[in-house]
Amino acid sequence: MPITDTLISDAPLHVTLVVGSNRHGRFGPVVADWLLGRMRDRDDLIPEVVDVADVHLPTSLTPTPEATAALADVTPKLEGAEAFVVLTPEYNHSFPAGLKNLVDWHYAEWRAKPVGLVSYGGMAGGLRAAEHLRQVFAELHAVTVRDTVSFHNAGASFDDTGRLKDPSGPDAAAKTMLDQLVWWGRGLREARARRPYGA
Repeated sequence: MPITDTLISDAPLHVTLVVGSNRHGRFGPVVADWLLGRMRDRDDLIPEVVDVADVHLPTSLTPTPEATAALADVTPKLEGAEAFVVLTPEYNHSFPAGLKNLVDWHYAEWRAKPVGLVSYGGMAGGLRAAEHLRQVFAELHAVTVRDTVSFHNAGASFDDTGRLKDPSGPDAAAKTMLDQLVWWGRGLREARARRPYGA
């Protein structure tokens, strides 16, 4: 393998964490802070955050001046990402409308890139939302990694300071998911460099 290919494949991966809830009183930032800690502990990831609560896009998909301004901020963060981690709660057996809206405003930004899924909720731990997201990202030509991180009864898993009461299981699950994300991210980065996807 040429040296340039080795450097490309071993370089840290630019990963955008998408925080998928904009509901009042949401629990997402607690989980996001924990997850960012796991991502920043690694030397093979360079994380960036897109928070749905900070992105104001109309659900009509109409290119209004307000939508154009919002896209000017968020689209480069998605376009520049080499991989994604999507953090979602579960609302009524699926993922939030604000997250779907952000996804639907973009297309090429997701293509041929891996997506890790982290979910939280009640008894189901958000897993139904995560499974619905797999279908959406498959349609967008993205690759969801096999292993997920899920928090069942998420509010009871963290203390009042936002620390996990028992981090051993979630930390191990996050490592597995992020390891897979890095493998796919580096592989797909090399593939896109050699041959543009869809060409």
